[in-house]
Amino acid sequence: MTAPAEDPTVGESSEGAVLGRILARLGASHALVGPGDDAAVIAAPDGRVVATTDTLVHGPDFRLAWSSGFDLGWKAASVNLADIAAMGARPTALLVALATPNGTRLSFLEHLADGLRAACDALAPGCAVEGGDLTVSDTLTIAVTALGSLEGRAPVLRSGARAGDVLAVAGELGAAGRGLAILFDRFRDAAAEPVPVDPDRLTPAEQAAVAAQLRPVPPIALGAVAAQAGATAMMDVSDGLVLDASRLASASGVTVDLGASSLGPDLPAALTGGEDHALLAAFGPGVELPRGFRVIGRVVGRSSHPVLVDGAPHDGRAGWDPYRDWDAHSG
Repeated sequence: MTAPAEDPTVGESSEGAVLGRILARLGASHALVGPGDDAAVIAAPDGRVVATTDTLVHGPDFRLAWSSGFDLGWKAASVNLADIAAMGARPTALLVALATPNGTRLSFLEHLADGLRAACDALAPGCAVEGGDLTVSDTLTIAVTALGSLEGRAPVLRSGARAGDVLAVAGELGAAGRGLAILFDRFRDAAAEPVPVDPDRLTPAEQAAVAAQLRPVPPIALGAVAAQAGATAMMDVSDGLVLDASRLASASGVTVDLGASSLGPDLPAALTGGEDHALLAAFGPGVELPRGFRVIGRVVGRSSHPVLVDGAPHDGRAGWDPYRDWDAHSG
């Protein structure tokens, strides 16, 4: 079947035409100088800019059989917004670079742009895509750089936790990992190739888990709230609670002791499932936790193990490591 003339591929279009279709979907710019020049100009009222970058690559990071263009735009935005929030900052702008195969339909890129815009509007109002780059590649790749403002506050680092602090989390733990397991277990053919998701084959709980994997909803606004409340350390839980908690513990020179009863009925998923993009934060003793955070453990003096669960050592390597686990997600 021949595609409609109004939906050409990247290879059938000029860079200007592709860019025009994308920009039309991104909404109004919030920058001093937005898309259209050689570079954007972003306001930095207190003279500092928080910056992060993340790349999604077809294969290890997503599968087109499972993710729509909108899903990918939403996820590419949300995972970067979470890193800005984890520093205690407010996201202000995204820069997006797309490397697309020549056969990619422009409608797919329009839906991706819709997802980027929707995630910014829902999770970080006032943040928008302010520039980026387009190129062609055999592998669909989405690279996002996010910028943020500390608004006069000190950044909240991983290295500030101290013995006696409470450990708290905002957001889900384990849901995205369960969703990924469902996709790999239920939506591959006999040759282990991904097939489209059929929602009718999923219970409501399973649908929610898959949604948490494909369109994560991190508590972005709570990053700045935690900073204002006096969080001593904070980070985004992207690779699993145990692995990321071990990173916070190592950076701070402490041990964290997680309480199993506070982590829900599916303890293995909560401890090792990745890509939830919850916010893990330490607060000093006696600090009133901001609404949306819940206590899941405490910070203790350094021991030979960075992470304990109910006082017992846990393997801090458990969780998602792209260099160690890539083959499991590429087969």
